[in-house]
Amino acid sequence: MHVPVPVPVSVPVPTRSGGVRPGRPRVLLSVRAPRPTTNPYVVQLAGALDEHVDVLWFSWRAALLGRYDVLHWHWPEVALRRGGAPARVAARLRFAALLARVALTSTPVVRTLHNRAPHEDVGALDALLLRAAAAQTTWWVVLNEDTPAPEPARTTLAPIGHYRDWFGARADLADAGAAPVPGRALHLGLVRPYKGVEELVGAFAGVEDPGASLHVVGSCEDPGLRAALERAAAPDGRVALTLRHVDDDALAGEVAAAEVVALPHRDLHNSSSALLALSLGRPVLVPSTPTTEALAREVGREWVIRYDGDLRAEHLERAAREAGAVLAGGSAPNLSARDWPPVAAAHAGAYAGALAVRRGRVRPGRVRPGRARR
Repeated sequence: MHVPVPVPVSVPVPTRSGGVRPGRPRVLLSVRAPRPTTNPYVVQLAGALDEHVDVLWFSWRAALLGRYDVLHWHWPEVALRRGGAPARVAARLRFAALLARVALTSTPVVRTLHNRAPHEDVGALDALLLRAAAAQTTWWVVLNEDTPAPEPARTTLAPIGHYRDWFGARADLADAGAAPVPGRALHLGLVRPYKGVEELVGAFAGVEDPGASLHVVGSCEDPGLRAALERAAAPDGRVALTLRHVDDDALAGEVAAAEVVALPHRDLHNSSSALLALSLGRPVLVPSTPTTEALAREVGREWVIRYDGDLRAEHLERAAREAGAVLAGGSAPNLSARDWPPVAAAHAGAYAGALAVRRGRVRPGRVRPGRARR
């Protein structure tokens, strides 16, 4: 069953589970039909792709028995992440069956490399299955120039698109300079161990300004991490934890109320949360990495506040000062490279390249957005 997601009318959401338009490839995304908790990146991508291909949402029945021309993997480790031994065994069997189906039918596989490697330990057997899936990949999509693709000769660069259309009027309010709460920092997105949220709460405890505040907003499925955050935040009334999914209006309101969005990922490589914050006109505080350096050059250095080493209170205090100055200046980050039409065109080129490989026609070279080598 397709569950509708409340999105602006300017963001089309393909919902087809069958039927084709003649001459267009059928692409099965490894993501289920949108729900309120579905990553907006994937929903926006699917909507933009509807101009180029027939997008099919994932189900195991469709993956194993359905008809499609290209399989597009996003986060394949998620398909193996299940609670309880019986569910994990079933997930592995289904995953192995899909690998077999892809091999037997010579179905081209496109894989988006969201991260260099899974952020959590996946175990030896799951690692073996993921290596097998990587070996089957025909064409790779990378989100930035710093991503080392296993097959550089068969790679398309397609960055994460912005969220301005997704948030619609909220983004327009950001352009109008919606006033934040002075000294407010925000962490948004799924709360997982690798994201450094514990360190963020710990560093904020050292911020001297009694008027400063920190909000942490996002689902936390790790009971140990949840308990640790609640213990760390309890002594400081300036820290507010909302460790659950919130809808888009509430999330946009949290971003609008913040002066800076703090994302102290230990190995920040790609971040939808950073693009979301920038789309709503808020600077981000991030570790200094090649990716964040490139992002600063792209959108404007004043919008990407970077720090070296472990996050400390002084970094948060500096970020509050710099973010306040940026917002007072009335400028906006440059997101022109993140428009969705060229991002979708780049993906369409990757699908065409993967199909050409299967037909024995391909030329090497990493491909920039909107172009594909076949």
